[in-house]
Amino acid sequence: MPNESHCLDTVQMNRMEQSFRSWAGGAPRADVRLSRRRILLIFLLIRYTGAKLNEVLAINPFRDIDFRRRLVFLGRTEKKNSRPAREVQIPEALSEEIKSSLNNPAFKKYLGNFFKVDPGHVRRKFYERAIESGIPPATGAPESIRRSRAIELMQSNMPLPVVQKMLGHSTLNMTASYVNFSDADMQQVAKHFIEKESHRKTSARNSFFGKISLIKKGDIQAKVEMIALSGDTVTTIITNDSLSRLGLKTGSLITAEVKAPWVILQKSDKEPKSTAENRFIGTITHISKGEITTEYIVRISDGTELCSIITTDNANQIGFQENDQVWALFNSFAVVLHID
Repeated sequence: MPNESHCLDTVQMNRMEQSFRSWAGGAPRADVRLSRRRILLIFLLIRYTGAKLNEVLAINPFRDIDFRRRLVFLGRTEKKNSRPAREVQIPEALSEEIKSSLNNPAFKKYLGNFFKVDPGHVRRKFYERAIESGIPPATGAPESIRRSRAIELMQSNMPLPVVQKMLGHSTLNMTASYVNFSDADMQQVAKHFIEKESHRKTSARNSFFGKISLIKKGDIQAKVEMIALSGDTVTTIITNDSLSRLGLKTGSLITAEVKAPWVILQKSDKEPKSTAENRFIGTITHISKGEITTEYIVRISDGTELCSIITTDNANQIGFQENDQVWALFNSFAVVLHID
């Protein structure tokens, strides 16, 4: 993961986005508004795809955006034997905004040369919007926005291999488990997290996304095992009725969620002997101590962050500190499965 001190957080990136929008809509002349809208769309594409500046400037928006599937094709070329284009999922709101802009006859005519703008000019506009937003210019550069998007996706628990694939990294952190995930599966994972980013439907903080590897059906309940892209296995127990109602089968992509109060932390050099079927080693990255409860954020090996909440009285007794290595445990009955 890039050094977070050289990146923007979500609040800062949203501040820059609002600055770009105000700037784009505030021009007194129509031709200047069209010019600024093109720069705005370049910023939004970098902000939400994590693409490089030169990749966005090479986009033909009339050819390289699939509005039905909400995909942007980066690196598309008509040359034979060239590398296939990278498909990147974008939020529905951004897809509709770009589509609306392209349907504007004046803007469509203005985009005769698509997004082919002088990179130096684009960078200056990024620096100006950063300064206007109270952000150091270098931190608001296109490369910083790209890195910031990677961190934002990781903090939303998008698996690292999916983030790497989305950003076009040539070397993925692959393990044996990844061979079970096709390109279509990886695209589905990206789509799930992009949509979840805009439409959060659950209060559960901890989520794993993966593929069902085992279903063992009993007389009343069934055991379901899911393998995440990290290679970790998450086990849950659900009723046979739920199994049938959700239409679950081996190979199905699914989300497993656990509420923070159900996650137990334990310090141990070895994997603890526990009745909790799900056990993950990680490092405490943040502690928020309140009057009644204390929240711990634990980052496990693949970068996924788990949240655990305990009483502050108990927190004072155990004395966990940031950077402590701990085990995060939760029972299979604490896991809720989602298919959306």
